[in-house]
Amino acid sequence: MSGHLLRLVCTVAVTASVVLAPTRAAADPAPDERPLSELLTDLSQQYRGAERATEAYNATAGKLARQRAEWAGLDARLATARRSLDDGRGTAGRLARQQYQGVSGISPYVRLLLARDPQTMLDEGHVIGRLARERAEAVTRLSGGARRADALAHAARRALDRQRSLTEQRRKDRDTVRAKLADVERLLASLSPERLAELTRLEQERTAAAQNELLASGTMGDDDRTPSPAAGSALRYAVDQIGKPYRWGAAGPASYDCSGLTSRAWRAAGRSIPRTSQEQWARLPHVPLNELRPGDLVLYHPDATHVAMYAGHGMVVQAPRPGATVTLTPLATAPVLGAVRPDTAV
Repeated sequence: MSGHLLRLVCTVAVTASVVLAPTRAAADPAPDERPLSELLTDLSQQYRGAERATEAYNATAGKLARQRAEWAGLDARLATARRSLDDGRGTAGRLARQQYQGVSGISPYVRLLLARDPQTMLDEGHVIGRLARERAEAVTRLSGGARRADALAHAARRALDRQRSLTEQRRKDRDTVRAKLADVERLLASLSPERLAELTRLEQERTAAAQNELLASGTMGDDDRTPSPAAGSALRYAVDQIGKPYRWGAAGPASYDCSGLTSRAWRAAGRSIPRTSQEQWARLPHVPLNELRPGDLVLYHPDATHVAMYAGHGMVVQAPRPGATVTLTPLATAPVLGAVRPDTAV
């Protein structure tokens, strides 16, 4: 969590009070008396659930984009194959007509004996033989073209079926994200401004304590490393986005989710990296925390459902969660899983 809780919760509380005003006219419900630590843990878990759903949505959206590209490529190849098949049928028909028009009831040997000019007859026989070979080759090409067209049509149908399945899965992922965020909003709307302020203070205290513990442990090592040119460019892009809103599924330029920010920043630096935090953790080279340098990506939680960009001096740039904005925060805003370095990827 990032310290931006108060901004989000106040917005949600005001919205809820406007929407629910008619039913609350008589009396507000009693404030939630659960311990603050329990509330903060509950809220963190709900945000994590929303973040996992968001990353699942992003992963499905990426698969859908690739599937659409595959289907478009197959459809274009199928159209080309069908045009070639039509051309082949025309050629085969023309050659068949030519052969039919040159057929007589007399054998070629007798025709040669009766011909006034045997050489001309031989030349004609050569032409007829060539036409026969061309027709045989045309039929062979036609048969192969038909098989290729059938195979492409089958592949295109399967690709389209997968595309439809992914479209439905993306819709389900989207609905899951919305349901998770609605749970967060309901919890926040049930709390008084005083409780919300207390939650924010507790969150900040926890983050500060975790950051101090991390720095005191020596895990971070020295912090005087210079980023590569690409990493420096990616970090400058990320810093320039500070203040822009978080929006799940977004990858800029107006808004971002966590992995949308990191993937877009590295793309601006000329490096294409995976879209989701889980793919970034799985596919990019890992580096130990004591070798972190600016531009590296820091992954959080055991399932790698959150990511931020290291900015140096124990700080990261991140799009933390719904209701917040891209911001510079201490690295230890959540349990750290590890780090990866995009510009050493092959």
